[in-house]
Amino acid sequence: MTELKGETPQEQLEKIEFIKKARELSSRISDIKIAMLSTVNPNGSLDSRPMYTFPIKDDSLIWMFARKSAQKTIEIAQNPHVILNYSDTEKGLYITVNGLATISTDMVKVEELWSDRYKTWFPYGKTDPDLCLLRIEPDKAEYWDSPDLLIAQIISLVKNTLGGKTNEEGDHKEIKF
Repeated sequence: MTELKGETPQEQLEKIEFIKKARELSSRISDIKIAMLSTVNPNGSLDSRPMYTFPIKDDSLIWMFARKSAQKTIEIAQNPHVILNYSDTEKGLYITVNGLATISTDMVKVEELWSDRYKTWFPYGKTDPDLCLLRIEPDKAEYWDSPDLLIAQIISLVKNTLGGKTNEEGDHKEIKF
């Protein structure tokens, strides 16, 4: 649990709202382990690749292991703006997160997140000289949560058509941090 002591009531309320946003995002992506990480390359276009992400805590930070020598890490060092895309097609859930990435070699965090299954990518383990962490601080997250059952989609279509509205399936929400 995050402590709120020593802050003004207004600061505490703002912190509570921030934590609620972090938890909402965390609950949406908790079952999705892989995100497509997009970085800006030197010519200004985007490069994307799949990356394993760790569960989000109340600080809203998204962590992933990377190689210091990898192209994505070099691109982040030059331009920290990134986009993460998550999808669960079975549930009809799609999430995009815009944020700023930093490169970290925090050994306390490495120790916290490390599992020997990562030796496939980092053969020297936690002390691999090429190991680093990407720390992504979200600016904005957006999700689309569509009903996955055909019957729910049909009911939504009929209801909206009869009500004279455009058909909008499921939920769509933007979360600004």
